[in-house]
Amino acid sequence: MEEEAEVVKPKKNGGRLCSLCNQRRPALKRPKTLEQICKECFYTVFEEEIHRVIVDNQLFKPGERIAIGASGGKDSTVLAYVMSELNRRHNYGLDLFLLSVDEGITGYRDDSLETVKRNEIQYGLPLKVVSYKDLYGWTMDEIVKIIGLKNNCTFCGVFRRQALDRGAALLKVDKLVTGHNADDIAETVLLNILRGDIARLSRCTSITTGEEGPIPRCKPFKYTYEKEIVIYPCHVVYRLGIYSPNAYRGFAREFIKDLERLRPRAILDIIKSGEDFRISTSTKMPEQGTCERCGYISSQKWCKACVLLDGLNRGLPKLGIGRSRGPNGDRQREMKQSNGTRNIQSKQCGTLDF
Repeated sequence: MEEEAEVVKPKKNGGRLCSLCNQRRPALKRPKTLEQICKECFYTVFEEEIHRVIVDNQLFKPGERIAIGASGGKDSTVLAYVMSELNRRHNYGLDLFLLSVDEGITGYRDDSLETVKRNEIQYGLPLKVVSYKDLYGWTMDEIVKIIGLKNNCTFCGVFRRQALDRGAALLKVDKLVTGHNADDIAETVLLNILRGDIARLSRCTSITTGEEGPIPRCKPFKYTYEKEIVIYPCHVVYRLGIYSPNAYRGFAREFIKDLERLRPRAILDIIKSGEDFRISTSTKMPEQGTCERCGYISSQKWCKACVLLDGLNRGLPKLGIGRSRGPNGDRQREMKQSNGTRNIQSKQCGTLDF
């Protein structure tokens, strides 16, 4: 669970004033800088910093269509509000849309989609919902019944990423923005180091990614702390995905939180370290191509989503997990796993040509 920022208790006899405006009593100690500031100043600097990130990195151009990845959680809800507000206040000239993915998780996703639908009305932004069931023929509930809890995050993460791209293609947008914050990016830097994933390490700190793919992705919250998003006024109660407790990322998240408690700037320092990494010219990087089955970007013959889906449809749910690569690797493991299992017919991955 995320931690909230420290609330400053007012002293009985006067006391200090906000370190920014020097007029009002401080209401909180800002997590990123440890400044004691009032709520009004916090809201102002929170929004202004995100505006500077957008402008300094030239994330958008006037007239572009932008999809906001909306899960109904704290990050995407605040992102939708701030993007809508900054677009109006600073005249970005953007056409904004909400894009949500229904993974088919009973109870959890039903509630969060209701939050997204409220955001649609509150912020006046059109909403598009795409579902795993429609795209792949499977819900996460159905997948978990077959694969169990241990490896379900592999399926959900791969399918969600492609589902967002498919939804963005349906909306005919120019870019997709996501609510990945500074904590998320610092965690990803650590994970890629631990995994020895040089290819991802070289791009995980980029504020815009996927420019070689169908639709670029931007992260306006790249330098925004999770604690500050939580105390921003339009946030919602965040619920951890019910199938995610076993996610490997959770260990990196706890480590980041421990570092932040000792030294708040540690999050930004990890991101800076990731930005400054230089990959040796002798390091062999994967060549980007397209999936032969669905046309999605892939460095293999089939993209990861197609490999996973092929395993589900053929009764080999562990195909594509770990070293088992299906059509991209050794087929002997696949034959050993099947033991004569009858293939299950379902939807294939489909095409990105909408």
